[in-house]
Amino acid sequence: MTYDARPEPTDDDRLLADELSARGVVVHAMPWSDPTARWSAFDSVVVRSPWDYFLRAGEFHAWLDRLDADGARMHNDVRILRWNADKSYLRDLEARGIPVIPTLWLDRGDATSLAELRRVRGWAELVVKPTVSGGAHRTWRATVDSQTADDTRLAEMTGEFPVMVQPLIGEIEREGEWSLVFFAGRYSHAVLKRPRSGDFRVQREHGGTLEAAEPSASMIAAAERAIAAIPFGGATPLYARVDGCVVDDEFLLMELEVLEPELFLRCAPESATRLADALLARMA
Repeated sequence: MTYDARPEPTDDDRLLADELSARGVVVHAMPWSDPTARWSAFDSVVVRSPWDYFLRAGEFHAWLDRLDADGARMHNDVRILRWNADKSYLRDLEARGIPVIPTLWLDRGDATSLAELRRVRGWAELVVKPTVSGGAHRTWRATVDSQTADDTRLAEMTGEFPVMVQPLIGEIEREGEWSLVFFAGRYSHAVLKRPRSGDFRVQREHGGTLEAAEPSASMIAAAERAIAAIPFGGATPLYARVDGCVVDDEFLLMELEVLEPELFLRCAPESATRLADALLARMA
């Protein structure tokens, strides 16, 4: 399942589609908002790139409600998709003992200033983002030198929606951000993403780079614990991507992507095969 601006599978997801087609599976790529789609008629609906969902949040959640009511066979589970669509899910995971990047949560209408946040938390450089976003949309770096302008910008955001504020993690700039990919709860592969010089965002559209890399056993175990902490008993996701960084020898969770993550299949031989195996096992 895709989105209107790109109704066909991404180059990465094409690897999965080709693997399934080679096994006799008929694959249809359709935008999530296609009004003609009969999602309950498919043997399985695999959510892959609804990358405008955060721009159409109300419509997207109404669509999830309809899928749930119609009994569509979703991967991942609709409950997981709904939960993961707002980054406040990190609070649930932290409450379950998962080490998470320190975060301050600002409700809509909150008038807290960045100066007050710095005084209370002792953070100098900050990263500010909406709780509902993707691809670093409206995510920015706040410095002490630009505090007045940044407070104005923050007030504009909290006037529209809830916001999260985190300290800038220097390890991401120096060492990179890890993405560990799991299929049906089992580790498959990982990549290490790095921002371009002078930036903190690791996404390709912002100049970031990535390469295949092998995480330590302790990082894999930490990622497994994060997936196990998803608060829906028995609903192990078909696919999951655990993003984080190592700070003082501890893997800190940045994101647990179980809605629409890029899975970097192109970076790991046989990964598309492993995902196809996991999907077909569930379909059986």
